Amino acid sequence: MNEQITGALFKRMVLHGAAVITAQKQAINDLNVFPVPDGDTGTNMSMTIGTAVTELRKSEPATVEQAASVTASALLRGARGNSGVITSLLFRGFSKRVKGLESGDALVIAEALREGVDAAYKAVMRPAEGTILTVSMKAAQAAIDAAKATGNLRVTFSSASDAAKRALAETTQQNPVLKKAGVVDAGGAGYVIILDTMLAYMRGEKITRTVVEDTPSDANPFDAFETEDINFTYCTEFIIDRSGAGNPAELREFLESIGDCVVVVDDEEIVKVHVHTNNPGLAIEKALELGSLDRIKIENMKIQHTQKIIAAPKVEVPVSSVSLEAEPVEEKPYGFVAVAAG
Repeated sequence: MNEQITGALFKRMVLHGAAVITAQKQAINDLNVFPVPDGDTGTNMSMTIGTAVTELRKSEPATVEQAASVTASALLRGARGNSGVITSLLFRGFSKRVKGLESGDALVIAEALREGVDAAYKAVMRPAEGTILTVSMKAAQAAIDAAKATGNLRVTFSSASDAAKRALAETTQQNPVLKKAGVVDAGGAGYVIILDTMLAYMRGEKITRTVVEDTPSDANPFDAFETEDINFTYCTEFIIDRSGAGNPAELREFLESIGDCVVVVDDEEIVKVHVHTNNPGLAIEKALELGSLDRIKIENMKIQHTQKIIAAPKVEVPVSSVSLEAEPVEEKPYGFVAVAAG
């Protein structure tokens, strides 16, 4: 039984969470109507956590500090989309709490989850409830309560996972946009999957797949919105190398004046920026005052929404919970892997 989360255990938990997020990314995409109905949250979260997988596989972290630091750094640099950036912040705050530690007990891990939530709320300009922020906050509070009451690591993580599921089910009523579409928050669903999978690995359960419990329907949640109602067309993201004399706070204020969904993460060496705007060129020009740019991504969310209407998902997913379901896997003596460019 695990009484402490070590570097090796944390690494394996993240690797498994990433694998299941990737397997479930389309189900998450089909929920993504907030903050913009562009249907890419699952893809973004999968690509974001995938950067951590790449770096973790290169390392053998001896401590939970090392494992969390590698994860947080990779996530921040590879974060995509609003939920991807918030996910990176949740792990960034976690990493700060376990700094200097070889392993973490129940209370340390609970406090690390809460510090991640604090980091996310501070970086998001206009936090909206009924989102991944709400889900992660409720999970962290449940973890704190359980850790103080029991001191048991598994109970603490289980309490966080259960609270996250309950919070996810409530997002539909908390957020008017989600209520209109009849779905729960996509980023919150992704976070629940990550917690649930990490918990299952900690328990030693065999993980074959994660299912999103749904209610079959012919409805397409993206039909509830008009493309013209998207106020800001371009999802714009980039990383700034801190080599200039500009002020991240001034950049944040400027971005708020030309768009929304602004997240500016001021790290030691880089600044990670996410904004929805009609003028990505202005955002880039202002950012150049701080330093050189890297990993620039600009996506047209109106086109993404139109494509989601045309390619209607097979089911509407008003998720009440996300659960793990173990199934027997038929083992075969040989397997084939096809690798194709693109």
